[in-house]
Amino acid sequence: MDDPQFRKLLDFFGLSWGGYRKVRKGVKKRVARHMREMACRTVEEYLLALEKNPELKKQAQQLMTVSISRFFRDRALWQTMEDHILPVLIDSPKQKIKIWCAGCACGEEVYSVKILWERLRGRYAQLPQLELWATDLNPELLDRAQTGIYSLSGLKEVPEEWRSRYFSQVQEKHFAVSDFLKEKIFWKVHNLIADNPPGTGFSLIFLRNNLLTYYRDELRLPAVRKVIESLFPLGFLIIGAHEKLPPGLQTLFPFPHHPTIFQKTPTSPETNP
Repeated sequence: MDDPQFRKLLDFFGLSWGGYRKVRKGVKKRVARHMREMACRTVEEYLLALEKNPELKKQAQQLMTVSISRFFRDRALWQTMEDHILPVLIDSPKQKIKIWCAGCACGEEVYSVKILWERLRGRYAQLPQLELWATDLNPELLDRAQTGIYSLSGLKEVPEEWRSRYFSQVQEKHFAVSDFLKEKIFWKVHNLIADNPPGTGFSLIFLRNNLLTYYRDELRLPAVRKVIESLFPLGFLIIGAHEKLPPGLQTLFPFPHHPTIFQKTPTSPETNP
């Protein structure tokens, strides 16, 4: 599959060439394999078959997902989480804190949140209840996330003390997250473009390196608006280090301690009660 053919596939799904340019090799291989399984010789035949069969289209869409992550990716962000964001949420009058990891892939971000939450447990007499939602378009990635086994390379940002406390070695270079970290996580297959958020009243939403990277502008704005609508007033939205919010969002303002964190205005037309 050459680049012009790949661009036709991106156009079909409303995806961005800029987002896929550096990661297209692996995606092409997966799609080409799917084409062979369907006996499609050209991209045009493939797209026609997808239009006729919603289940095959869903499979193809899942093949387009990209999973590149590690625990505590962008260490400065997680330090800001530890020093500023989570303490604000813990000190709030809420008895339950809702966090959503959107596009969670294999779960490194999800378990990073749980580890940090456990680290803060020693600083407070009592923590609010944590309700953590983890969603992704690809059910295979969610299955891997729930298994919770990771290669050593994905743990390079995890201090040795934390690794010994929150992981157990299962193979020479593979580690499993501790079972207690898996508790009270709600895993769900979810399409950021087509589906409504998995709830409302979230105090914190991670929207990193997915929607804003891989989708075109005309799909980004309505999808981001839905995400913002599910945020509690003064809730936090976190995006990727190389991502930008689409223009026209008047309900978010930058958080001063980190450039990829935004906070929802106290009251707005997009505020949930």
